[in-house]
Amino acid sequence: MLAFLQGLSLGLAYVAPIGVQNLFVINAGLAQSRAEAYRTALIVIFFDVTLALAGFFGIGALIEHSELIRKGVLLVGSFVVMYMGGRLMLSREVANPAVNVNIPILKTIGMACVVTWFNPQAIIDVSLLLGSFRVALPPEDATRFILGVVCASCLWFLTLTTVSSLFKNRFTPRLLRVINLVCGLVILFYGAKLGWSFVELVRG
Repeated sequence: MLAFLQGLSLGLAYVAPIGVQNLFVINAGLAQSRAEAYRTALIVIFFDVTLALAGFFGIGALIEHSELIRKGVLLVGSFVVMYMGGRLMLSREVANPAVNVNIPILKTIGMACVVTWFNPQAIIDVSLLLGSFRVALPPEDATRFILGVVCASCLWFLTLTTVSSLFKNRFTPRLLRVINLVCGLVILFYGAKLGWSFVELVRG
């Protein structure tokens, strides 16, 4: 249960920051009908979950078989994750209601795929973040952890769609800024945790 909650909290921290995916979902909630907005959210969830699974079981499975790679990923991953947290805390990016999101479903699918799977920085960040935690977790906790991450993606994007749709006039840049700050602090904490795992591995 602890591994699931850890995956859920980390998943929320990495998916909640106001990036391209979230801006698209927020704008869908602001401009589309509720049914269309939920459709957009489900498409984004699909691509986000597949990226998380690839990052966790792909690079994570590779590096767990080599202690040298494991140490390197933990060390580099801790710095990258802390950098991600700091970058989020300093980010000023907010949603723009003027973006046109009333588009055909095939184009929505294509755009969701591009912003997720054709974004090298997103692939690197997610692979290092989740791959590093696969190394730090006992094998028996891996499934529960990634299940928590998947649930976090579903929970976040559906909640974001609901809130942005119901409270269109109250979803202010100030609120988005607060989300960035909170998520940045959480990710900084997890980055420090990865760094400590590296220290323990070297000592061992």
